[in-house]
Amino acid sequence: MSVVTAAGARSMASVARDYVSLLKLRIVLLLDATAIGVMIPAAHGHPPVVAVLAVLVGGTLAAGGAHAINCWFDRDIDAEMTRTSRRPLPAGRIPPWHALAIGIVLNLVAFAVLWAGANLLAATLALAGTLIYVFVYTIWLKRYTPQNIVIGGAAGAVPPLVGWAAATGHLDATALALFGVIFFWTPPHFWALAQMIKSDYARARIPMLPVVGGDSSAKRQSIVYAALTLAASVVPFFTGSAGAIYLAGATVLGVGLVGLTVLDLRGRRWTRRVFTYSITYMALLFALFAVSPFLP
Repeated sequence: MSVVTAAGARSMASVARDYVSLLKLRIVLLLDATAIGVMIPAAHGHPPVVAVLAVLVGGTLAAGGAHAINCWFDRDIDAEMTRTSRRPLPAGRIPPWHALAIGIVLNLVAFAVLWAGANLLAATLALAGTLIYVFVYTIWLKRYTPQNIVIGGAAGAVPPLVGWAAATGHLDATALALFGVIFFWTPPHFWALAQMIKSDYARARIPMLPVVGGDSSAKRQSIVYAALTLAASVVPFFTGSAGAIYLAGATVLGVGLVGLTVLDLRGRRWTRRVFTYSITYMALLFALFAVSPFLP
């Protein structure tokens, strides 16, 4: 009896892990950090606790739900890619309609949580992020243009707008600049990954820029977007939302991103470093901005 019980418990745990994996929580964690991090400077150091909790819960549900819908729609190409073929839907471990239903329900709950705990603007922005990710990126752009991640990257840039709106009830130049940071950061980050798994995208016939335009084109354009990321990142200093220490830190981090994309022109050995550094860059930049109200 104990063996059967243990086997059943393992089976249920495995099923639960599969459902949770639809939400892509590691990505959600970074998105939540960018949303909550901006709330501290937006509220001059003291964001409402209820609003912070609403952004944490609502943002997690909205982003996780969007990812579940993405898994539902992309299950055919996921089956062709080595990196994604073992996911629950292409592997047949979860009925596809479950992912769609979970994604829709989570976004409805997210909207309600953000509206109740923050405000209608924050809830609407979170829903807009999901709609951009699902309809603009996943359904429209991803399979048809090498500019897919450039335009579709707007979805991942929405969380700072949600956090700022939740803390202040409006958007301003600082919020839009933080949107721009993530928007411009996305191409060099994602194209570095696409270069490393280019054969996967080619097999699935996904027109990522490194596949259709070559690595050199992606590397050159990444330099431009990295420079735009640096430019957008220093705007909070000039709008008065952050001080000199933030400006210095953002500049150093941004120069590092630009420098690595330039070095990446020399060969593929720098590509993984661009990808790894880009994640570190995003985490450190928003952490620095989050504590900026307490710094000179």
